[in-house]
Amino acid sequence: GTRIIYDRKFLMECRNSPVAKTPPSDLPDIPGVTSPNVEELKLENHHVQNCEEKVSTGEEEQFDMDI
Repeated sequence: GTRIIYDRKFLMECRNSPVAKTPPSDLPDIPGVTSPNVEELKLENHHVQNCEEKVSTGEEEQFDMDI
């Protein structure tokens, strides 16, 4: 059989292709797997708001921990 061998440079260029960044159209909607979970979106929005509040007060913690 014939083997197709791609070099690293070609593969790295392929990852920037618009085709590589769009999901397949026939994927099922599975929350938390193929689409963000509703609870995860709420947590992310809450986390962004908390980070903005900390920055606005001028006092930041050294490490940001997600619990």
